[in-house]
Amino acid sequence: MTGGEVAGILVAVFWAILVSFLAVVLGRLAQTLRATTRLVAEVTEQAVPLLADASATVRSAQTQLDRVDAIASDVQEVTANASALSTTVASTFGGPLVKVAAFGYGVRKALGRDRDRGEGAPAAGRRTVIVGRTVPVARRRKQKGR
Repeated sequence: MTGGEVAGILVAVFWAILVSFLAVVLGRLAQTLRATTRLVAEVTEQAVPLLADASATVRSAQTQLDRVDAIASDVQEVTANASALSTTVASTFGGPLVKVAAFGYGVRKALGRDRDRGEGAPAAGRRTVIVGRTVPVARRRKQKGR
């Protein structure tokens, strides 16, 4: 055997090993692609119903949000009406009621003073404050009698 024949045999063996290695790699790559194709098909089968459910849920949520928006606008309108009614009632009855209350208070005070002056002593349930403390009516009478 000559050197050229040995070199040819070495190159042939090298190419045989390389082709075998590439065949194994391509075989495994084909298996991986088949598994990936199967996985994508399964995910697609499961994802389509999930997407349909998600779409229905989003539509339902949008419907509910529209209802809440309508309710909120109604509440805002009711609040504005209640505020207007409150203002109207306060302006209509507020002034006269304050005047009637003040008049009634003045009449009670005037009648109460006349009663106090007529008896010569304050009303029985009242207390007098002396140096930061209250004294019952009976003790007050004793103090005046001294």
